[in-house]
Amino acid sequence: MPQIRVAFYRENDGTIPIVDWLDSLPEKAQDKCRLKLERLRELGHELRRPEADYLRDGVYELRVRLGTVHYRMLYFFYENVAAVISHGLVKEQRVPAKEIDRAVAANQRFGKDPKRHSHEE
Repeated sequence: MPQIRVAFYRENDGTIPIVDWLDSLPEKAQDKCRLKLERLRELGHELRRPEADYLRDGVYELRVRLGTVHYRMLYFFYENVAAVISHGLVKEQRVPAKEIDRAVAANQRFGKDPKRHSHEE
């Protein structure tokens, strides 16, 4: 199975929310999140629980746990060629609806202008 491209969502102002979020995390959490991003690159649509889960409206979560802290990276697929990482958060119980809505809005903006809204490491 071919690898899938993983891109980071870029806001209109040029900021890349997932990069800013990752930079704010402890080093061990950053490492685990980057490993999970690599798993997404390797498995794409086939990545399932407990590593990933579908939330709603085309938005998925990459799931990372370090001790008692639950990190989540929200993403969506663009056609069949890329997974786009919208942003990240620390989850308490459920991923808040406003965070899913934020990823849905990013998905809509990305679909209208993929070049403007994508960043690849």
